[in-house]
Amino acid sequence: MTAQQSNTLIGYLTEVRGNGMEARVAKEHSGNFPIITIDGEEMLAGQIGSYTVVRQKSINVLALVFKTWGKDRFDTSDRRMTDRFISLIPVGEIQDNGTFIRGVRHYPTPGAEVYAVGLHEINAIFSKFRDYQFFIGQLSSHKDYHLSLDPRALFGRHFAIIGQSGSGKSWAVTSLIQNTIKAMPKTHIIMLDLHGEYCWKDNDGTVHSAFPDEIVQYVDAMEMEMPYWMMTYAELVDLFIDRDDKGATLQMSFMREILQQLKRKEAKQIGMGTVSIDTPIYFSLAEMYMQFKNANEERKDFGKVQGALFGQFDEFLIRMQSRFNDVRYDFLLKPKIRNNSASMADLLRQFVGLGAKKANITVIDLSSVPTDVRPAVSAQVGRLAYEFNYWNPRRRDFPITLICEEAHAYIPREKGGQFEGTKKMMERIAKEGRKYGVSIGVVSQRPTELSETMLAQCSSFICLRTTNPEDQAYIKGLVPEAEGDLTDILTSLGRGEALVLGEAAPLPTRVQIYRPNPEPKSNDVDYFTSWREGPTDLDVEEIVNLWRTQTRK
Repeated sequence: MTAQQSNTLIGYLTEVRGNGMEARVAKEHSGNFPIITIDGEEMLAGQIGSYTVVRQKSINVLALVFKTWGKDRFDTSDRRMTDRFISLIPVGEIQDNGTFIRGVRHYPTPGAEVYAVGLHEINAIFSKFRDYQFFIGQLSSHKDYHLSLDPRALFGRHFAIIGQSGSGKSWAVTSLIQNTIKAMPKTHIIMLDLHGEYCWKDNDGTVHSAFPDEIVQYVDAMEMEMPYWMMTYAELVDLFIDRDDKGATLQMSFMREILQQLKRKEAKQIGMGTVSIDTPIYFSLAEMYMQFKNANEERKDFGKVQGALFGQFDEFLIRMQSRFNDVRYDFLLKPKIRNNSASMADLLRQFVGLGAKKANITVIDLSSVPTDVRPAVSAQVGRLAYEFNYWNPRRRDFPITLICEEAHAYIPREKGGQFEGTKKMMERIAKEGRKYGVSIGVVSQRPTELSETMLAQCSSFICLRTTNPEDQAYIKGLVPEAEGDLTDILTSLGRGEALVLGEAAPLPTRVQIYRPNPEPKSNDVDYFTSWREGPTDLDVEEIVNLWRTQTRK
């Protein structure tokens, strides 16, 4: 980028700080209609979201306009005049050869000239990223310019999509994946779909999807069977033991001992030499229950003397029995197909899209899974993806990304909660997964409720409209200090409009994400139409039956 390319002077620096700069707009652009023309495009001088270049001798700093205001004064003739000012956030430097580097090492001083930046200059800045052809939307300030991200940084170092309900998160996720497939046709994505938005069945059982049928695999978690014997010890503890129970420590110790016995027994039958408590091989849940029951009821000397563990497992047995009798947990606790160790390979094939139907995207529908068991199932999906590539000799050629919808529901910020084992598993993937070709994309409407460890591992953020002050402050703390002030615009973003921050974008960018085609299934209820044209009666008996049988339509 040369001085001849950016020759539209719009102002002069008045203040320089480590994380920002202020500039006074030139007099000729301080009127009511400060329109300038650059590269054949008309724009407002100093418009919020537009780019500028601050030039002083050999210094060329690229900056983003994030605030503008006016200050009245009176001239010698007592006429009121208005001076316009703009606040700038420096995002990088333009070197002598025209290349752009992030971060500012040489700051200008007050008095430096501020020039408007047009499409020609922007294209030079983004040229390296455009080579990827991974386009996700249009710049809000330049509708003719399409933004391409760096997929290596986005998927290789974890990312987060954050925004309040109704801001367009589902659209953004769908659009991102659709354009990922266009740019990289051998993508491998596993999606945890909590609300049935990305793949869903209609009343006659036909599966619909927001992605092309030939590349997507729909998996109903209730029908797939997620066998309990593939869960880790920590996940089984989450499922069967109440950590707040005064006997929880004893229950966990006894469970560990019983699991070791049962797994050693199975290992011997299938010819395995060694086994750990987390080795994914079959064991009988009924046998584990009976071991607890026998210890809980043990008496010696013809019933005169109680056993050492007599009455210690009452709460555990009640909890386990209630889980086992609850039809909602049949897919987890009563596997009919995957009830032996040999069935594990087929399950993994289905997970990663290498089954009978080859698929780039596996959508796991958790909408019908009981709310209180979703975290355990979600962690199991993540762990299987992690373990699969951990032991995969060709992991570098087969990277996997796990998309976690509504991640705050099962990767919470709170410590010592009910699903601590689940949280630790997902955090382990965030900390170690990318070394083995497994990355995570977290999607959440409440970043303040999401695990700090998880967000700390994300290198890129796609931030949609966020009005909650706590969430805004939290997002601001996640990004570099110099870019933090940009989060002030989060309240003014439109539906599907996002602020892209982090390593995946060449610089902080406000972008209108492409509208997905096809669109995900919207869960928004149309109150206006329903309250004007809705039914006059309902089949309440059917509702009662569905409730009792835990069946959703």
